[in-house]
Amino acid sequence: MHLRNARGKFTAAREAWAMIVVEIVYAEAHRAVVKTLSLPPGATLEKAIELAGQDAALRGFELQSAPLGIFGQLARRDQVLHDGDRIEIYRPLAEDPKTARRRRARRHSAEQSRPG
Repeated sequence: MHLRNARGKFTAAREAWAMIVVEIVYAEAHRAVVKTLSLPPGATLEKAIELAGQDAALRGFELQSAPLGIFGQLARRDQVLHDGDRIEIYRPLAEDPKTARRRRARRHSAEQSRPG
């Protein structure tokens, strides 16, 4: 018998092994790292980050201080994970979005006002 969890993932096989499967995602401008982890039920976000930090692809990132989220929502490190969760590691913004928008608007306005 196959069961689906709230996110539509099949869980019957995973329940038999008593493990949950989560994804950890980190993205930069020109690359993304996506890793799949198997954890025991009741594992927390902190435990997943500790395990992910051992992976060569994620070494060098500030995982211990980076803000984290699950499916786009900020999450606390003591939050218990569920099968199928997507953990997102957020990086600092290169520039404040409002400042960037104002700068682009000024540049566009200046280009439009040039005689041509």
